[in-house]
Amino acid sequence: QLQLVESGGGLVQPGGSLRLSCAASGFTLDYYAIGWFRRAPGKEREGVSCIKPNGITRYADSVKGRFTISRDNAKNTVYLQMNSLKPEDTAVYYCAAELWTNAQAMCRMTEGYDDWGQGTQVTVSS
Repeated sequence: QLQLVESGGGLVQPGGSLRLSCAASGFTLDYYAIGWFRRAPGKEREGVSCIKPNGITRYADSVKGRFTISRDNAKNTVYLQMNSLKPEDTAVYYCAAELWTNAQAMCRMTEGYDDWGQGTQVTVSS
């Protein structure tokens, strides 16, 4: 059974850092694009970052320069390193997987991914 499990969330002060993990089981991530999304209280879920199977990445403007997505296919895990965190980064963070096809030029940060994790809470507050 295909499963994604996020971890690494928590409470951090503004300016702090967290690293989120997205561990896959039941399938290999090698052939999948992975997206990170977040839903803040009272807001719609939004795309944060994504990574293609070949490692090419994409970021939302709001996190560019502060967040870094990476993948370790040997560990079947994708990471989201979050630095210089702000209160507005507070949200439930989700990872999602989509089987890659050569018809796509770039991974997307929109809904429509095939499989989703349950989410991990990130709270940025003093």
